[in-house]
Amino acid sequence: MAGAEHSGKTGAAEFIQHHMTNLVIGEPGTFWSLHIDTLFFSILLGVLFCWFFYSIAKKMDSGVPGFAQNFAEMIFDFVNDAVKDFYGKSRADIGSLALTVFCWILLWNVMDLIPVDLLPAAASLVGIPYLKVVPSTDVNATFALSITIVVLTYVYAFKANHGAMGLLKAMGSHPFEAEVLWKKALLFPINFALKIVEDFAKIISLSLRLFGNLFAGELVFILIALLPFFVQFIPGGAWAIFHILVVILQAYIFMILTIVYMSMAESH
Repeated sequence: MAGAEHSGKTGAAEFIQHHMTNLVIGEPGTFWSLHIDTLFFSILLGVLFCWFFYSIAKKMDSGVPGFAQNFAEMIFDFVNDAVKDFYGKSRADIGSLALTVFCWILLWNVMDLIPVDLLPAAASLVGIPYLKVVPSTDVNATFALSITIVVLTYVYAFKANHGAMGLLKAMGSHPFEAEVLWKKALLFPINFALKIVEDFAKIISLSLRLFGNLFAGELVFILIALLPFFVQFIPGGAWAIFHILVVILQAYIFMILTIVYMSMAESH
């Protein structure tokens, strides 16, 4: 939230644009461009998540659990209970997916609480012109995650319906159902088209909900950084406290919807 004072509309606009611009390799805005900062922080936070739970798992039988182990078990039980609510029992595969989604997105979002000038200013000292540190404020990252979830629903539906033919039959049997064969054949293309539209809607809603909330939160922090240094901590601190709820809530919503979509895929 800390930042130098910026006066004038031009200076403020440049400051905002600078902090909302990714470090890109390739032609910006094209398919083959890579957002290096998003990839770097996403991989770094993913490795941190894996290392934390792996290190906790190695210490499970080492005596009295410490704070870190209790914290990890609390998160695990929280996610496992959410899976049980939909499946009626624990599911190692769905639970692992939900835990990864929740923790990874939570770590993405927590990066929004780092002062907006801190890491970009440090990067500029070593010649890095742009640096966005919050992966969830990059729509490419949120879309990639939502597409992955929807693709996984097809994988699970493929297994639940015993192959490609069963999957196609399931996709073409809802929401309009019929008992007579010719009516089923007539309704199949309509149901299939609606299923494709539904899945596109899932991708868009999952990605834009996460992106929109975190992008707006980051923009507020940037606007606060335009204020004089000696008053930034009052609105910045208040917004950070409120934003903690957004950070956790968005990770929770994405996780719950992931479980819902996976259970729907298997139920069909």
